[in-house]
Amino acid sequence: MGTWAGKMVRSCIEMALSDYYYISPRNKTRIALHVRDSKGDSFNSIAAALDLLENVEVQAIIIPEISDKELYLAMLGDIARVPVLSFSSISSSSEHPYFIQVAEDETTQFHGISALLDAFKWRSFVFLYEDTTNARQIQPYIFDILQENHLGVSYQTAISLTSTDDQIINVLHKLMTMKASIILVHLSPSLASRVFRNAKLLGMMNKGFAWIATSKTMDFLDSSFYESMQGVLGFKSYIPSSRKLHSLTLRYRRKFLKTKPIVEIKELNVLGIWAYDASWILADAVERVGAKLPQNHIEDAKLKKLDLARLRVSNSGPSILSEITSSNFTGLGGKIQLNSRILVRGTYEILNVIGNGERRAGYWTSAYGLTNGISNSSSDILEPIIWPGFTLMAPESRLIQMSGKILKVGIPAKSRFPELVSFHYDHRSNAPTAGGFCIDVFQAAIGSLPYNIPFEYVPFDNEYGSYTDLVNEVYLQKYDAAVGDITILSNRSQYVEFTSPYTDLGLGMVTKLEHDNDPWFFLKPLNANLWIMSACFFILMGFLVWIFEHPTNEEFQGPPARQICTVLWFTISTLVYAHGEKLQSNLSKFVVGIWLFVVFILASSYTANLSSLLTVQQIKLTRSDYIGYSANSFVSGFVQNNLNFHDNRLKPYQSPDEYDKALRSGSKHGGVAAIMEEIPYLKVLLARYPHNYTMFDSSLTTSGFGFAFQKGSPLVHDMSRAIVELREKGRLQELENKWFTNRSPLLSPDNEGTEPSQFNTLSLDSFLGLFLLSGISKAIAIIIFFFYLIRKKLSLSYFISKMLDREYLIFILRNYISRRVIR
Repeated sequence: MGTWAGKMVRSCIEMALSDYYYISPRNKTRIALHVRDSKGDSFNSIAAALDLLENVEVQAIIIPEISDKELYLAMLGDIARVPVLSFSSISSSSEHPYFIQVAEDETTQFHGISALLDAFKWRSFVFLYEDTTNARQIQPYIFDILQENHLGVSYQTAISLTSTDDQIINVLHKLMTMKASIILVHLSPSLASRVFRNAKLLGMMNKGFAWIATSKTMDFLDSSFYESMQGVLGFKSYIPSSRKLHSLTLRYRRKFLKTKPIVEIKELNVLGIWAYDASWILADAVERVGAKLPQNHIEDAKLKKLDLARLRVSNSGPSILSEITSSNFTGLGGKIQLNSRILVRGTYEILNVIGNGERRAGYWTSAYGLTNGISNSSSDILEPIIWPGFTLMAPESRLIQMSGKILKVGIPAKSRFPELVSFHYDHRSNAPTAGGFCIDVFQAAIGSLPYNIPFEYVPFDNEYGSYTDLVNEVYLQKYDAAVGDITILSNRSQYVEFTSPYTDLGLGMVTKLEHDNDPWFFLKPLNANLWIMSACFFILMGFLVWIFEHPTNEEFQGPPARQICTVLWFTISTLVYAHGEKLQSNLSKFVVGIWLFVVFILASSYTANLSSLLTVQQIKLTRSDYIGYSANSFVSGFVQNNLNFHDNRLKPYQSPDEYDKALRSGSKHGGVAAIMEEIPYLKVLLARYPHNYTMFDSSLTTSGFGFAFQKGSPLVHDMSRAIVELREKGRLQELENKWFTNRSPLLSPDNEGTEPSQFNTLSLDSFLGLFLLSGISKAIAIIIFFFYLIRKKLSLSYFISKMLDREYLIFILRNYISRRVIR
């Protein structure tokens, strides 16, 4: 009650109740205020609350601000079922159902701060906050919001309310040593004013710095602080102007002028607005419930002995709570909605402190983001901002230099693939040396940053620890980062932040190239069914041509041997379109024409497939073959879960040399038929043995290799952007060519699940339509031929009997024998 804020809150509560009952004179209920002065002591607040609950039997409690010690009041409200209304921006409603926060949650504004930082492309900043339990409790929520927007807190420090100016100067000196340029202040006005005053003395309110203050500072800022805050940008709870607000402000000033005309009157701030709206909500809720106040609420009632075990439980408290939480009206501060017992508005003014006042630069709303107007109709994001040093140019973000601290980078001391990462000591210089593809990518990325980052490699003994253990060391802050062939996995991402991947994604498979020495290799382009069907159709075509041509065409007449040879030669010559016999029958021409089309398709397909089989060496992999994988790797479980391989088909190996030995031995001699591994490892294998194996990718996808950093590290975003630039400029490809030379091309099987050695063979199903077309043409020709015979009054039997006449056959046989005798 002795502070200006206490006087303002009490005055606004009284004016709110007066206004409410003045507008509604016929109300059946009245709220009687029982005021207690805590004198700035948390213990007095708790004692007063116990007295009000037990002796006065109050139906609700209002406490303007609540500290971590006074959160015990929220527990008392739960026990007594009495609503406790607070204007504190720190929420406890999730733990205490009867605690109502009639103020916006202070973490909401950090969505707007994230948008502001992103608009100026500031990826990291220094965070100064008040050293209280409340502030420490909300830190995780604030950091989660920042990480969602890929922002990082480079350095954070807590400042106590009891800190001396010398202690504050030491903190600011440290920030100057770190070359910090973007500083976010989340402090109460009294403490913030001392920080800004000392920062001005040290020259930190000049050009090159950006100071951003949260609503914790701006909502209760006094005009006397402006001199040391020139250029500060701050977030302030938005209170829309209205006639009612203007009237309340005038009444507020007149009231204090009457009581204390000599004292300088401080402006009505958001705390008074919240007090007014909260009182109105409570009065309206009580009226709707129709609660009857107890008879012994008078001040001079006989005091009861306090007994927490038997604390009175309010009968009307649950009903009042229900009406309060369902309130939905427009108050002085705007539309009132208490979602989950927390005031929700999501609108902040962005103010720029210049001269003797605050200049509005824009707004942030949860619906529209950054705007220079309260709606989304604004064309520009923000109005021009005057920064410290009275400049319109926004300062650049500089990476925090932690007092010369060197970035500790953990790398595997022993690697299965030295081409990816290797570590050894140079005995001459007695200095550690690292190499490999991963190291080169890291050095290229960190070297392309616009600032200098000193770093050193620290070996991690991975002989007895896995790469997950290395990642855990980063989480435990033993290392600032981890570099190597570290795969990005979901369980690892829970503890560290990974950069964008810099390698190929997914798993691949390497198999041995086989040379086929089969003497019947030329038959492989077509399968057996297709060969048999083609031969049958060749014979059928020749037979039909002979039937159609024999009666009239002399070339298909003569001795049987000659006729047979002519038919066979004609049939074979159609393969190369070299048949010399002239066809006279239109039926023959029809059948042969269709057949030549079929032969053309068959011959073209055969040639193409044979060329493919001769030029592309086959990958032979059967269902009974063994598969190799990397020991102590996630690949085993990954393959079993996704490809349903049996455990007895999987064999672990440690190095590329073991891979090579197992592949050369093959499944039949104790080895494997293929190696399933991440693609970067397979590239190393092919670089060592380029002429013996080939690689093809699989449908299994992994996230590739990435660099691991501590959560919230500002380097994550910058390194990810550097990796993207290296990929776009072709630098990553150059490094791959350096370490993975002479590798075979990556193949992709057309049909997963079939044996690679057979996927190029053509089957009968592919040409069933052609044979059907040829068969139909032959059937049509035979039908027409029968009609021709009937028309000539000849029968097929007569035609065949003439061709097979006995005397004629004897004559042919005698001539043949006589020629043989003469020879």
